[in-house]
Amino acid sequence: MSIKEIFERYRRVGIYGMSANEEKPAYQVPKFLMSKGYEIFPINPHSDEIMGRKVAHNLSDVEGDIEILDVFRPSAEAVKVVKEAIERNRSKGDIKVIWLQEGIISDEAKKLAEEYGFEFIQNKCMHVEYLKAQL
Repeated sequence: MSIKEIFERYRRVGIYGMSANEEKPAYQVPKFLMSKGYEIFPINPHSDEIMGRKVAHNLSDVEGDIEILDVFRPSAEAVKVVKEAIERNRSKGDIKVIWLQEGIISDEAKKLAEEYGFEFIQNKCMHVEYLKAQL
């Protein structure tokens, strides 16, 4: 599936590692996605509310269905995040795409995600890729 098709098909985005700091990409990218009509689900163990949205402290606590899991965590944590996504999908079956933001790369996470059947993107910014897709 192409990146453009992902943006067109899926509208509900879990933001793993969303920041309350307006200067950080982990705040700016979700804000941009919301401005384009995407529903976001912030995930951060250190916040209760960001941008007026209730924050889940971990992936399993997210209420509602997530279609894209957008990850703002270090590359070293990518496998752990994929394993959490697999666990969530065993109970909810909602996540279709795991997207590691620009600078986040893990071939081990990619292999695991693809073996489980997720679409997997790494080292790409959702904001930049949305603009490239000319939606």
